[in-house]
Amino acid sequence: MTEFISSKSVRLDQELASKLNIARNQVINLIKNGNVSVNNKIINKAGFNLNLGDKITISTPQISEIQSEFKADFDIEIIYEDDDILVINKPINLTIHPAPSVKEATLVEWLKQNGYTLSNLAGQERAGIVHRLDKGTSGVMVVAKNNESHANLSKQLSTRDMGRIYLLLCDLALKENCVIDRAIGRHPQNRLKNAIISNAKPSKSAFANILTSQNKLINLVAAKLFSGRTHQIRVHLASINRHILGDDLYGFKSNSAKIGRIFLHAYILRLIHPRSSQIMEFKATLPSEFYELIGKEFDKEIVDESIKADILCDIFNDISNWMYYN
Repeated sequence: MTEFISSKSVRLDQELASKLNIARNQVINLIKNGNVSVNNKIINKAGFNLNLGDKITISTPQISEIQSEFKADFDIEIIYEDDDILVINKPINLTIHPAPSVKEATLVEWLKQNGYTLSNLAGQERAGIVHRLDKGTSGVMVVAKNNESHANLSKQLSTRDMGRIYLLLCDLALKENCVIDRAIGRHPQNRLKNAIISNAKPSKSAFANILTSQNKLINLVAAKLFSGRTHQIRVHLASINRHILGDDLYGFKSNSAKIGRIFLHAYILRLIHPRSSQIMEFKATLPSEFYELIGKEFDKEIVDESIKADILCDIFNDISNWMYYN
């Protein structure tokens, strides 16, 4: 059971979508299934008007195991686990949740097949999923093991109390550290891509140069997200003519098949524990192929020093004077 107080006079579905950070159709399903009460009365109407101070209660059944035609026969590194959250180091080429177009086992299926208890605020197909990483992106993710944790972590995403820092390799150095504040929406001609589109969803990222390779051809860049759009880092970089190594979808010009992956890794995740309120920081070790390429192009000792968590977090503490793109 999850409870919170309405912060303003607004439609019930709008308040739930905002508080839980889930899609509107998922909110509507919760309401239609009788899982939402306002002031202890079940409400089945998505457009129900809330008043400031109304008590909203979400009661959802435990997730039942669903048989999948795909066997999740792979391993995932567990960074941290307790009764409320699971933090993993997601490998590349792993889709987060099932969809009609996905013909292989996903992270959600791996979680279920390995017996994890998961939240179901976002529905069974997205059980436990608070935020996502692209299929080709590796790195740290937090999974919610109950609905209270899911609601709390979702709120942290919307209030930016949850911090995420990525490492990437790109083909051109940034002119200087920068903030890109450009709305992102579906690409009008290519359904596989997103693009910068006026009046689409607000999207903000910050990028910092870390190191440039000795031959000046590869650059190690850190990125921090202030929103969570699909392909956000990739779209924002492409908008300033920078491309992640291996990312031919967004304009990288080289032999992507030979490179073998998109060199984007979710490196650091900071959050407030949903039960203890303790500030926690998790780091996902760089994959071997990422580190091997770094070793060929950079001095490893300098890299290791430059990507220490405290150093990277300090870089993004004050971005007020960075170059600003909007």
